[in-house]
Amino acid sequence: MKHWIAAGFALLLAMPVGAVEVGDDGLHKTPWMRDTFKDLREDLAEANAEGKRMVLFFEQRGCIYCSKMHNEVFPDPDLTRLIEDEFFVVQLNLHGDTEVTDFDGEVLSEKNMARKWNILFTPTLLFLPETVPADQTAPEAAVAVMPGAFAVGTTTDMFTWVVEKRYALDGDEDFQRYHARRIQERDNGKAD
Repeated sequence: MKHWIAAGFALLLAMPVGAVEVGDDGLHKTPWMRDTFKDLREDLAEANAEGKRMVLFFEQRGCIYCSKMHNEVFPDPDLTRLIEDEFFVVQLNLHGDTEVTDFDGEVLSEKNMARKWNILFTPTLLFLPETVPADQTAPEAAVAVMPGAFAVGTTTDMFTWVVEKRYALDGDEDFQRYHARRIQERDNGKAD
């Protein structure tokens, strides 16, 4: 009996602090992810009603980069607060069978929608504008796409860049230049 207690205690110590729950589908579950019927037109309307920006978040079972994001990046308190306050996040499974209704009205399983949209890697985040024409697909309408896992600073900068609608500004500060400026400001202690 003592061995079982010691083994259980050792297992608890080995787990990462604040480990994120993984659902039966093998995907990470966070409080800021929305459980929806995955009709993107309805989800966008709900996001707009809440004054939030919609993000489609593709993951897959066993994705080590998704785990890294959920266990090392998203727990950052400032990033978590930014996502909770400003974003409506809809999780999609790269290999899932749940039906998704695209903005153009086409209904496909998650895995077939991923193929239609050419989503190849996880995690992949698609950031949507407040309005999407009825003839466009989600990737056609996306104002930004974040393919892959990035550090806290890059991820925070991408979410902030979208919230500030920097993609719509005239000028020479695309995301890469914005991100470089934010890195410089953080290094100089000027960034918030």
